[in-house]
Parts: sequence; C-alpha cells; structure tokens
Amino acid sequence: MPAAPDFLEFHTIYSSPIVTVSNFCCRANRSGPGEEELSEANRVVLMRRGAFSKHLGRKKITADVNQALFFAKDAVYRVSHPVDCGDCGTIFTLAPRNLNDIVRARDPSIDEHPDRPFQFVTGPCDVKIYWRHHLLARQLESQREHPIEHFWADETTLQLVADVLEFAFDRQGSSRETPRITTDADHAEKTEAAKELLAARMSERVMLDEIAREVGASPFNFARLFRRQTGLPVHRYLTLLRLGASLERLAESNVDLTILALELGFSSHSHFTDVFRHEFGETPSSFRRKASRKSIGEISRNLIARRSTGDR
Repeated sequence: MPAAPDFLEFHTIYSSPIVTVSNFCCRANRSGPGEEELSEANRVVLMRRGAFSKHLGRKKITADVNQALFFAKDAVYRVSHPVDCGDCGTIFTLAPRNLNDIVRARDPSIDEHPDRPFQFVTGPCDVKIYWRHHLLARQLESQREHPIEHFWADETTLQLVADVLEFAFDRQGSSRETPRITTDADHAEKTEAAKELLAARMSERVMLDEIAREVGASPFNFARLFRRQTGLPVHRYLTLLRLGASLERLAESNVDLTILALELGFSSHSHFTDVFRHEFGETPSSFRRKASRKSIGEISRNLIARRSTGDR
C-alpha cells in the first residue's frame, strides 16, 4: 500500500496584542532534511505529539514532548522527520516587547540585541509544563463552544512561556539578573492602582495589557509583581471580585442570570455558571433558591479562604 501523502497545516487558535498561539500538524513519512525555511519571528514551539528534527547547518536538534524548541527570527533551517507518525505542536509568538521583558530577568543584555532574545535553540519541557501546555491548547481550541476571557488567556500564556524560558536558562547555567533597586513601595503602589482599576472596571471586558499600561508596567512585569503582592494571578483576583459581587445580587434580586452574568463581566450565562460552580460547588440558580443571610456568610467565608490559594 502506498504511503499517505505528506501535508502540513497551521491554524491560529488565539490572537491578542500580547501573543499569537497557533497549532501545526504535519503528516510526513520518514525523510531526510527538506528545503531551507526561514523563521519570520522569534517563536517558542512546544510539541503535543510526535517528533521532528531541526537542522541548523550541521547541527541537528530533535523536538518532542520533552523538549521545547526556540526559533530565532531570520534563522535559516531545514526539517527532517525521524519517524512516520508525523507530529503536532503549538507555536507561541509574543510581541517583541513582551518576549524581551521575560528574557530580561535572566539576560540583562537583551536591550543590546532585542531582535535576538534566544541564547539557545532547545530547552527541557517537564511533565508539568507539558500538562499546562496541553490544557491551555485544548481550552483555546474549544473557545467557540466554551468562550474564554482574553485576560486569562494572555496571563496564562505569558506565564507558560516564561516558565519554559526559565528552564532553558537554568539548563545552560545562566545566572539570574541582579535585582534593580526597585522598592517594594513602588510595586505596592502599582498593585493598589491596579486593584482600584479592577474594582472600577469589574463589569467590563478588560484586557491585561490595558491594566498594565494604566499602572505603567509591561504585561508580564505587571502580572508578576501583582502576584507577588497579592498572592493571586490578576485574572483570578478579578474573577473573585466578580463572584463576591454576585452573591448579594443573587440573594436580593430576581435579575435574569444572563443579564447578571454580563453585568458582572462574564462572557455568558454558562461562563458565569461554570466559574461559580468551580468556586462554590453549586450553580448560581441553586444558590439563589436556598439563599439566606447564613448561606451568604458561609459562602463568603469560603470565597475569602480560596483567595489564599493560587488555583485558577
């Protein structure tokens, strides 16, 4: 039986001013290096299954689920396939400023070569990274059926890429940047400003880069300092604000749940219900039916307790 024809397909599963995430899937028979290709941007590639080899001159690097691959802008390379099963993976393309902000913590010289942030072509990808990558990709792929918030997608993707780069720097033995003389007071001031903005714009579909710009920080640096100051990712903090506001509204009014969800900044009734159930173990409609001052107090205490955790 003749072998199935080769094919390679790409499709974008998420795009924002901060990052573009694309899936690729290749069905190729075992082969030697193909034609030369040119990387159009600095990209991080994580594999979902299968393997392929990237050739840089005489150097060969094989990508699989245990290895992240870094493609430098304008790099010329060729690809070969060591097995017949094909391969699928995810490409992360960050806006240059956001990528460089991540790299700067480990490479202070990045501003001298802003177009060349990668000192390496591969890095380790442990099982926790693979699992987070898999979950993120699945959620981005299914957003037509299950809408996601861009705020969450941006923050989650930035942190995933930052952790992948951290592993790569660690493996090559790079030292960490000596912290700049930036006071805790400055971070606290930015955090308090952000908390005010989040409270004031809780009902809006706010974006991570908007809030970061308002407080005078890059998206990655803002997300990092906010988490250090509050113990929570920014999106989770915002979600808990919305859920806290929902309790009294549910107990004291008969407002339609879809209207309430949209007024609180959730993307839909189903999104509100899913998040509410995840936090409180029941649906908004169930809570409303048995709502009392006692139950509100109990659930509010549960909400406060959960704020001390970093779970989404």
